[in-house]
Amino acid sequence: MIERSSVIAVLDRLEAVWGMEASPLDRSFGSPLDGLVATLLSQNTNDRNSEKAFYEMKSRYPSWESVAQARQESLVEAIRVAGLAPTKAARIREILSQIKKEFGHFTLDHLRGWDPISAKEYLENLPGVGPKTAGCVLAFELGMPSFPVDTHVARITKRLGWFQPSQSPVEIQAEMENLVPPERQGGGHLNFILHGRNTCHARKPACGTCGLADLCPSRVS
Repeated sequence: MIERSSVIAVLDRLEAVWGMEASPLDRSFGSPLDGLVATLLSQNTNDRNSEKAFYEMKSRYPSWESVAQARQESLVEAIRVAGLAPTKAARIREILSQIKKEFGHFTLDHLRGWDPISAKEYLENLPGVGPKTAGCVLAFELGMPSFPVDTHVARITKRLGWFQPSQSPVEIQAEMENLVPPERQGGGHLNFILHGRNTCHARKPACGTCGLADLCPSRVS
């Protein structure tokens, strides 16, 4: 069983090193729908390529109406750099169609007035949207509690001994959202990512300079 005090201790250490606090809305893409599509584009690629794809799409199609009306082949070409472009283009079009059908407009701004549980459930019922993608929209576009789990978060939490190697990101996210105080979830998520990118690398973790070394059973001497 994971001790909440152990989680808080790690959050404090990472915040001292990387400095991300609360839910960083300054990382917003401008609107919940923009953030949703940008996060969808980030699946299975890096931030540089996904952001390049997002802004190329927005340059070619300034409104969501124009994205919805774009030919599939043209939309695929606009986002190709993000990888899996045919699948992602189809998902974007399906999402836009569903939103327009349900709300009459290409917007998710109304989610700002929803409670976090309802907003999460709605997002996860959109095509191609899982807990991680929904969680990013909640944290960075809506300022709601969420602890999305990517490869960095999964790797670090498992090395800390909090989860078994076989546990999925979905399981880890649910448990982290139970353990981490709501007001620290968005910032905590980003601190884990920064630590994974800069210190707790997948192949050669820099345990000698890691601020968590004395807390980590997986540290390498």
